[in-house]
Amino acid sequence: MSLIELLHPQHKIISIVGMAKNSGKTVTLNKIIEEAIENSITLGLTSTGRDGESQDIVTKTEKPSIYVEEGTLIATATETLELGDAKIEILDITDYNTPLGKIVIGKVKERGYIQLAGPQTNKGIRTVAEIMLNLGAQLVLIDGAINRIASASPSVSEGVVLATGAVLSRDMNKVIEETIHTINLFQLPEVKDPRAKALIEELIEEGKTAIIDDQYNISRLNIKTALNSGTTIAQSITDDSTYVVLSGSLVKKTIEDIIGTTNKYKDVKFIVNDGTKVFIEPREWLIYKSKGLDVQVLESVNVVLVTINPYSPEGYYFDQGQFLLKMKEYLRDTIVLDLMHNGGGLM
Repeated sequence: MSLIELLHPQHKIISIVGMAKNSGKTVTLNKIIEEAIENSITLGLTSTGRDGESQDIVTKTEKPSIYVEEGTLIATATETLELGDAKIEILDITDYNTPLGKIVIGKVKERGYIQLAGPQTNKGIRTVAEIMLNLGAQLVLIDGAINRIASASPSVSEGVVLATGAVLSRDMNKVIEETIHTINLFQLPEVKDPRAKALIEELIEEGKTAIIDDQYNISRLNIKTALNSGTTIAQSITDDSTYVVLSGSLVKKTIEDIIGTTNKYKDVKFIVNDGTKVFIEPREWLIYKSKGLDVQVLESVNVVLVTINPYSPEGYYFDQGQFLLKMKEYLRDTIVLDLMHNGGGLM
């Protein structure tokens, strides 16, 4: 099975997310583009940040450019249009603004290299993706920029390709640990009770932090965000509480304040929209889980595959074969590929 067959036609919108800069995300993107061209699949492309520039703005290292074929659809900011050599026909001008200008929808008329700078919100990304599908794209690829892992959210895309690699740490085991942790968060269990799920969806849509009891009564908490309100949340949990709904993110301080205030947290389920909303380090997460923390989500993130990059721009690298073998061993239920070595691991 080829790489593109893992993505299409079973998915229409795919996010490609890098766990850090230089994790191999653009190599992954280009490989998918290459195979899509070979299979005559019309692509739509956008980005959650800026991508395609020849040199990484932060690390000053060379980056792979993004090459597109005639007929490809793109959603990008106006100022990036002149930065590549592909000829683009403007089809639509959206209402989304960025520091690099309005987001426009274009069609490649002459093949070449492009730079991408897409919408800055998840809603905007999803909207332009759907516009490109309506204009004829068969598969939309969302290039997830650093610190914008939220593009993996099910509200944005149907599946995720996660790029990871040696850039995360000189310690291979730490890279594997962080990758496993990210996937575990993405695949947190979904709320099973349909009645509770419907209530939770409404609360998250409202942007409310609330508690639902065993009779489905809702207590909305008078707080703007859960980030600094762990103690207030803990004090609001009663013997009848079943769910604690967090419309925003779940972070270390919130959990520590809750655990330090009440033991009743062990009897409730903490609900976030999806795993991209959890910002807790691997070791701390395991500690909290061992203490009885139960976190669930409205929607799990569909991890389609993981790509690995054994090289770091700092000059060190992992043994390619060992890295691939160990990652596959730990991620037995996930397809793992080393695209830096001719797609190593793809059967």
